[in-house]
Amino acid sequence: MEIKVAKSAGFCFGVQRAVDKVYAEIAKNASLPIYTYGPIIHNEEVVSDLKEKGVHIINTQEELESVKEGTVIIRSHGVGRIQEEQIRSMGLNLIDMTCPFVKKIHRIADEQSRAGKVILIAGNPSHPEVQGIMGWCSGPVFTVETPQELDQIAMTLEKEACLVAQTTFNDKKFKILVDLIQKKRYDIYCARTICSATRERQEEAAQISSWADGMIVIGSSNSSNTQKLYEICKKECNSTHYIQTAEDLNQQWFLAAEKVGVTAGASTPNNIIEEVLRNVRGF
Repeated sequence: MEIKVAKSAGFCFGVQRAVDKVYAEIAKNASLPIYTYGPIIHNEEVVSDLKEKGVHIINTQEELESVKEGTVIIRSHGVGRIQEEQIRSMGLNLIDMTCPFVKKIHRIADEQSRAGKVILIAGNPSHPEVQGIMGWCSGPVFTVETPQELDQIAMTLEKEACLVAQTTFNDKKFKILVDLIQKKRYDIYCARTICSATRERQEEAAQISSWADGMIVIGSSNSSNTQKLYEICKKECNSTHYIQTAEDLNQQWFLAAEKVGVTAGASTPNNIIEEVLRNVRGF
């Protein structure tokens, strides 16, 4: 059985940067409590390890209000303006580890919204990154995921609009939205804000899954970018399997496979990928 592993599999720059910072803070500051605003990463094993090391998770503004001292680390997904200002006003030590690609979207949303434009976000409205972007808009903001949703919103717009994308949004789906805007000549400025690492990961996943007769996608069940990878791979290879760890592997999947591809989401640690590979090679 031939195995091909995506070079882009595993931690992206923004996630690696944020996780490394939390561990660095643990190492240098044992006396004051450390908090992350939301789980630092969509990976249960990493979050569990940090919890054992004393890192607390803040999930809401109400929970933040009860914090009296210590360090608050904003995860790579970012937060809204109100949350950031609240942390600063409380006199807490703020470490902003928002991914630079996400930070760029915050600036665009802020500037375009202040200029009077309606902000459209191509992304999942329940995802923390999208919720953070919405928090930087001072005017109307909508989320869209399909051409039908875009059509419905665009037809009701009375002002100019600006379209941005969640950094992990499906690149092909974003292009479809842009094509629709151009075709119908909607007055919408399009900012292609899907990060380069995401595009590379998605393109490589499509290439490998079109070659493979068995595909494995590794990542947390609540990881948006991993879910997008699974969708892409499933279109190219019907025998695509979404797993979180090596324990989820089933040897029966690969009995007839000669070529197996492996990719992983941006929140998947290298040790989990390596463990999966050891098990697959053992088959």
